[in-house]
Amino acid sequence: MRLFQTLLSLMLLLLLAFQAVAQEDSTDLAIEELKLQAVNDTAFALRTTNESGNLVKYSGPLPVRVNGNLQDISFTEGEARFSLPAKANLIQVSANIGSHTIARLYRLDSEAEHGVRHFPMWLSILPPLIAIILALIFREVLLALFAGIWVGGFVIYGLTVKSIFTGLLAVADTYLVSALTDSDHIAVILFSMMIGGMVAIISKNGGMAGVVNQLSRYARSARSTQLVTWALGIAIFFDDYANTLIVGNTMRPVTDKHRVSREKLAYIVDSTAAPVAAIAFVTTWVGAELGYIKDAATTLGIEEGAYSLFFHSLEYAYYPILTLVFMLMLILMNRDFGLMHKAEDRARTTGAVSNHRPDSRSDARQQQEMAEFDAVDPNRTRAFNALIPVLVVIFGTVIGLLYTGYNPDTWADASIGFFRKLSMTIGDSNSYTALIWASLSGVAVAIALTVSQRIMSLYETMESLVTGFKTMLPAMLILVLAWSLAQVTKELYTAEYLTSLFSGNVSPRFLPEITFFLAAIIAFSTGSSWGTMAILYPLMLPAAWFVSQQHGLSVEETMPIMYNVISVVLAGAVFGDHCSPISDTTILSSLASGCNHIDHVKTQLPYALTVALVANLVCTNLSSWGVHWLLVYLIGAALLWGIIKLFGKEIVEKPVLAEATR
Repeated sequence: MRLFQTLLSLMLLLLLAFQAVAQEDSTDLAIEELKLQAVNDTAFALRTTNESGNLVKYSGPLPVRVNGNLQDISFTEGEARFSLPAKANLIQVSANIGSHTIARLYRLDSEAEHGVRHFPMWLSILPPLIAIILALIFREVLLALFAGIWVGGFVIYGLTVKSIFTGLLAVADTYLVSALTDSDHIAVILFSMMIGGMVAIISKNGGMAGVVNQLSRYARSARSTQLVTWALGIAIFFDDYANTLIVGNTMRPVTDKHRVSREKLAYIVDSTAAPVAAIAFVTTWVGAELGYIKDAATTLGIEEGAYSLFFHSLEYAYYPILTLVFMLMLILMNRDFGLMHKAEDRARTTGAVSNHRPDSRSDARQQQEMAEFDAVDPNRTRAFNALIPVLVVIFGTVIGLLYTGYNPDTWADASIGFFRKLSMTIGDSNSYTALIWASLSGVAVAIALTVSQRIMSLYETMESLVTGFKTMLPAMLILVLAWSLAQVTKELYTAEYLTSLFSGNVSPRFLPEITFFLAAIIAFSTGSSWGTMAILYPLMLPAAWFVSQQHGLSVEETMPIMYNVISVVLAGAVFGDHCSPISDTTILSSLASGCNHIDHVKTQLPYALTVALVANLVCTNLSSWGVHWLLVYLIGAALLWGIIKLFGKEIVEKPVLAEATR
């Protein structure tokens, strides 16, 4: 909890600093409130009032965000009207007026005065906040997520006694159903189930044991094992889901053998997945990123292409790149600090790679599940029985991305470079379809290899497939609940409220730092880095452009700020996603590594926070003062090395005092 208190204190200090550097020439209007009145289900009236509720006769346009959409609403004598495209039970209104921000949440209610009821906007952060707190206190993610969704339903349905029961029922009949009827969600579930089934088959047929034997040649110690895991995490760069599931499941037996804690494995898996997928040139992330960047650039009239903007932004990708560097330093220096050091010391001393009591029911159940993955014939452990299906998944995903995104006109255009064409193809691809095709192909190849060599009968192979499906069930339950909670935060406009808290007139030099922390808080609260990008790219890129122009900066002076903002949206989203216990990639990393989820969150948080503070408070500030990006990276890496040297403790290899129970 000290880490959270420290983080909150830093956020508060940062907010105070931002308020202190607000534009001196900004003049506050007398408007202190925006009163909403319902004309009908889709038409509404807005009135500008002061603190006493008296009408302020303001005339002119006023930028107002209504349900997340920014629009200039024209007021006449303090009154204006607007319409929604469709009926919405909740109406969120926010506006920056002078140096203060107004943010309000209303609910349609025919019995209330003016046809709407007013709710405090801070209620929108209750669902994710409660889910996070309960998850950390009780170490039970399913209950925490369920409680968060229930509280969200209670707020959405009116904060009445009736809404307590309505919100409870809505958890199942509205939000869980909505999560399970989303085609992208179903694709993730199918892909994850297929990967789990494939892993079960290649474990039973001895393929995984063969891989372990082969990797053992390079993984001769705990340090080299971690290094192999780190390298494999970078090698599978094209998708973060595929990265976590393949690396976690493949390397878990190897790290267990060399007494590397599950917490450290989960950290390596989680912290190579999203950072690599976010900054590599050909990934399932790049398409979405380029789409957001292109839309903003077109709106602002920026002639530079989206791919060029993304490429230049990599100079400022301090958090993702320094995360990879920091992890490599920890491994090579054989040092850890905080809770991670305790976990590593426990694993080296006792051989207990997981922080569970040997006699606990969950541990016994895990032992039984792991026994189901033992090779049926220990004398027939062939690495190719695992490598071929895994390679089919990797190359199948790449081929699927190229196939679903192929456009003959793009590749026929000689004015476009090869990497630009490749990026455009990935951007137009259907990544979920490609993942399903690849995982299904991997399962088919695994079945064919197993049956053709008569290692197992077809019936036994299919039984192993079903066993693999069963092992993924806890992960799927958590993912579905996490998606449901994300839907609740969307309906409550949680991200818009958090955005409004950070809005205001500030120096363009501070915009990258503001953007990073804003992205981090939204991603931490919602558990979605993609959702954070979708919200902040359309918001912060225009903000960075217009604030820079208002301060008299030239286009040449503005573009480095734009590059930096593009990068920190992504970096802050990845950082918040790393820290959030309700993030789907964090959850998948825990489960693929066989690590208790809350243990993973608590041990990863100090490391993620360390890199984030160095990356944002040091590197981003240095870059804003014009220091060359290469020198900034060297300074950041040197600081991280010094932190590890100062606070890190060496992990000493010790004889096992007690027989490992996992």
